Amino acid sequence: MRELTPIARIRSDFPGKFGIPRQSGLIDALKAEIVFEPSFRDVNAFKGLEGYSHIWLIWQFSESVMEGWSPTVKPPRLGGNRRMGVFATRSPFRPNPLGLSCVKLEGIDPSTPEGPVLHVAGADLMDGTPIYDIKPYLPHTDCHPEATGGFSGEVLDYAVEVDFPEPLLQRLPPDKRAAAVAVLRQDPRPGYRRGDSDRRYGVPFAGYDLRFTVEGGVLRVCEVAPLNDKGEKP
Repeated sequence: MRELTPIARIRSDFPGKFGIPRQSGLIDALKAEIVFEPSFRDVNAFKGLEGYSHIWLIWQFSESVMEGWSPTVKPPRLGGNRRMGVFATRSPFRPNPLGLSCVKLEGIDPSTPEGPVLHVAGADLMDGTPIYDIKPYLPHTDCHPEATGGFSGEVLDYAVEVDFPEPLLQRLPPDKRAAAVAVLRQDPRPGYRRGDSDRRYGVPFAGYDLRFTVEGGVLRVCEVAPLNDKGEKP
């Protein structure tokens, strides 16, 4: 049996897991690049891909690999108290830690120093995440308008109002501001922390730590601090 090996890695604005959107496609303003491993930089492998608007990414939850597995998990968006079957969730803690994301293909740069690079939008992957395969999204078969969403419908529309003072917002690069606000609107906190209004949180994003509190359904940004060269909080 041939062993699975990463074909590429993603380059995104998330150096850590906290704050990453819970699903792909929620925030189109999030831009990322897919950089291929040297063995997979043959331009012939991308012939015809430019005709597709979206692609599927099959990737590894590289920060959630663990020995063994549990048949049930506690989805954070349900408050972290209710258990559901692992196969009824998209939890990273799975028998095989594989993720599936649909992203918008915004362009293909075939001749960079790193070989062909894909420019995508709406990705929900941490920087450096290994990608095992890429497949085209087929709208005539992959889209099912009649599909039901199970218990995910309970939290589908949950969001918070974001109060991002203009002087703090101006500290971010102009092309990152809309994405930063959209990330915060998703409320990065675990579900079981939603009643904790005294706690300060920080989302590492695009080279900055976005620090905030949440009270009464309003997320207020209180500090924007640069991260160090390792993408860590100062």
